[in-house]
Amino acid sequence: MMPSRRLRPCLAFALAATLPWLLGGCGEKAAAGGPAGAGGAKGGKSGKGGGAAPVLVGTVQKKNIPLIVDAIGSVEPLKQATLRSQVTGVVHRIAIQEGQDVKAGDLLFEIDPRSFRNALQTAEADLTRLRVQLETAASQAKRYRNLPVAKEQIEKLADTARALEAEVQAGESKVANAKLQLEYSQIRAPFAGRTGNLNVDEGDLVRGNDSGALVTLNQVSPIYVTFGVPQQYLAAVNRARGERTLPVAAVPPGAGEAPETGELTFVDNTVDSATGTIRLKATFANSSHRLWPGQFAGVTLTLANPEVLTVAASAIQTSQNGQHVFVVSAERIAELRPVTVERTVDGVAVIAKGLKEGETVVIDGQLRVVPGRAVEIKSPAGSKGPDNPKGKGKGGEAKEKKSSA
Repeated sequence: MMPSRRLRPCLAFALAATLPWLLGGCGEKAAAGGPAGAGGAKGGKSGKGGGAAPVLVGTVQKKNIPLIVDAIGSVEPLKQATLRSQVTGVVHRIAIQEGQDVKAGDLLFEIDPRSFRNALQTAEADLTRLRVQLETAASQAKRYRNLPVAKEQIEKLADTARALEAEVQAGESKVANAKLQLEYSQIRAPFAGRTGNLNVDEGDLVRGNDSGALVTLNQVSPIYVTFGVPQQYLAAVNRARGERTLPVAAVPPGAGEAPETGELTFVDNTVDSATGTIRLKATFANSSHRLWPGQFAGVTLTLANPEVLTVAASAIQTSQNGQHVFVVSAERIAELRPVTVERTVDGVAVIAKGLKEGETVVIDGQLRVVPGRAVEIKSPAGSKGPDNPKGKGKGGEAKEKKSSA
């Protein structure tokens, strides 16, 4: 019992020392929860509506936006010829080089022509002999008709003349064939184009109608670009093609290449059932030879260039209920408006339904916008506007503060 009596004065002293401190802390909390707390409550109530959300806006405008179809196409020569020899002989001369541009009718190869010249001379000599025999037989038959000779002899002379006429015709055919064989000994370009790899050298023996090609000739100017589009575009393509010539742009592979312009010239008569696409061909002048057979090129087919309602693509927002925009009224009140977007081209959305020309829409800052509440229209940095009449951005304001300081 003695120890507990000794502890009582110590406990009393400890309580007396801490009581003022505890009472002071409670007083401070009460003071903080007084006027300031009321103000905080009021602030919470006023913060329920927030302030005016700062946004950037744009205007709904009518513009001519082309209706285009993008595809990947392959470049093909307008004409391609695999040249072979039609006669047998030794390559006497090669008149071209690999990769050379040639014109229609230019000499490419010459097969040794001596045997063909000899065959032609022989055929011409035989034809001359037959013609002389025919003249003799015809004159005898004519002379014997006026002489008192047997009828059988006259008929025999007439038959001989007719037989010689047939032989003359056969001789003329032989001469024509010999001339043709001599002409075949010179292989010429059937059209203007560019030669490929040479597969023979001078002195090589070639055979008539052999499967091996001497050279391949491609017409590269003009040139085709073949590409496929989904079958759902077929009706629009045929309708637009019936009204006007459809322009096509092809971009050759390579950074910074400018497009080549051409026109649609072919629509296939069958849809590919395996891919669901229809094959189209466009023709390009290709005077600069930027398109080359075998290349792949990006193709843009323009079906129409209608005038449509447009807004910046950044104005379009997507939610569970679909696409919408925030329309800003004259009182700067935001309204959520559902819209139907037809297509988007180069950062511009084409509006099919939901907006009118001249309306103002929010293009940036939608996360802070509450439908039915006020917005604060800001101007982009460096541009003039109602909230930035001097066209100063943040950098301009900083410079002005620094100079004033």
